[in-house]
Amino acid sequence: MNAQGRLDVGAPVAIIDIGSNSVRLVVYEGLTRSPTPLFNEKSMAGLGRGVTTTGRLTDEAMDKALGALRRFRVLCDTMRVEDITVVATAAARDAENGADFIKRCEEILRAPIRLISGRREAELSAKGVISGIRKPDGVVGDLGGGSLELIDVHDDVLGEDVSLPLGALALQDRSGSDLKKAAKIIRDALVGRPALKKLKGRSFYAVGGTWRSLARLHMKQRGYPLNVMHHYAIPARDAADFAQLVERVTTETLDSIEAVSAARRPLIVYGALLLEEIIRIGKPNDIVISAAGVREGLLYERLDDEERREDPLLAAAAELNVLRSRSPRHGEELRGWTDGLMRSSGLDETPEEKRLRHAACLVADIGWRAHPDYRGEQAFNIIANAAFMGVDHPGRAFIALTLAYRHLSLSDDQVSPRLRELVNARMIDRARILGAAMRVAYLVSAAMPGVLPRTPLRCESGRIILDLPPDISALANERLMGRLKALSRVLGRTAEFGTAQD
Repeated sequence: MNAQGRLDVGAPVAIIDIGSNSVRLVVYEGLTRSPTPLFNEKSMAGLGRGVTTTGRLTDEAMDKALGALRRFRVLCDTMRVEDITVVATAAARDAENGADFIKRCEEILRAPIRLISGRREAELSAKGVISGIRKPDGVVGDLGGGSLELIDVHDDVLGEDVSLPLGALALQDRSGSDLKKAAKIIRDALVGRPALKKLKGRSFYAVGGTWRSLARLHMKQRGYPLNVMHHYAIPARDAADFAQLVERVTTETLDSIEAVSAARRPLIVYGALLLEEIIRIGKPNDIVISAAGVREGLLYERLDDEERREDPLLAAAAELNVLRSRSPRHGEELRGWTDGLMRSSGLDETPEEKRLRHAACLVADIGWRAHPDYRGEQAFNIIANAAFMGVDHPGRAFIALTLAYRHLSLSDDQVSPRLRELVNARMIDRARILGAAMRVAYLVSAAMPGVLPRTPLRCESGRIILDLPPDISALANERLMGRLKALSRVLGRTAEFGTAQD
């Protein structure tokens, strides 16, 4: 029997990334605009350690990497994955014995390996950011174990790029673990780089495990209400101050250091040194963490133009709607139903607010299988922690708050006060309005399709009116009127039922 929790999106797709620090396998459910990992595993092989100083991959690192690849091959066979892309980056690219190592890898994996250049790595990282962050504007920095790639990006247009031997392992080797020496190596390498000259006032998109670890520590220090790394944004001044803290103290004394793997901990300080210098030279507005990089860039390249133009947030919400809602079509109808409400309400709505509202409508019913007392909590947690792309943290918080209001109540008593801190007063108001409208929609339709198009909700002359055709007018009762009145109160109107003709 086929798994019912899987989407029918074709065969799974695997990418194996043989990096300078880690060797990773990610198997995706299929080739889609918002790919979901089915399986994700890495081995911290440290292939790049010593390459800068000796010019060679060590036997120990190669053995560890080859052992991981043997396991990955068996896993792919077990999962019946035939579509496998394998890439190797700086360590294999720069080492004298890199070609021999690649040949051994190909024999194990029974697949060709693409040895990508630094320039190609920068391009793929940027395309990964484009795939996962809506209309990016700034510079992408992909920090690996052996190299740092910088590339300018604006929307879907790539600009100047450069690959520098400033990976965390490379810096550790070249400096002899002397942080002052490492800082000088970084300053000398970054000065005058064209990509950084255009960074002022824009975003710096940080890609790579070392920077994600640094951001995770920052997140833990703040007691941040979300546990999602993608699109975590840190004001540049705050990021620079935190980087200096990491440079000053012993790594093991940092609060919540246990959140970072032991293999990553010694390298965090080099990520901090790089980030501080990039902020000093480039003067970005903020640092935005991207969980999407080379692997997602490879998948994005394989999509056709129409698929690339899809909104990744709405694509992911539509998939969740199919997997978890009582009726996926009802979620789609809810979008149009709330469109009518917003048009007649006189409330202005930006394109970004509209797409967030549409996404919230698509996922509004994902908690229905839970006990009624816990539906709001379950739906809230799914959205707050889902592997969505194309949405920042305030947008994610808006969707989660909307579902909380939809299931729990329109008061803030049961809604996370910390999560509310991520959104402004306008977004909280819109989440409450949309949640109140959903409470009406699900009571009038029982989450079944075909009802909402026949029962439009509209604002008119200081009233909010729910039209009910004669054949289903018996749906009107005190409970439905109570929910309509609750919506009318947040809109500052009076409530009534109307009569609609099909």
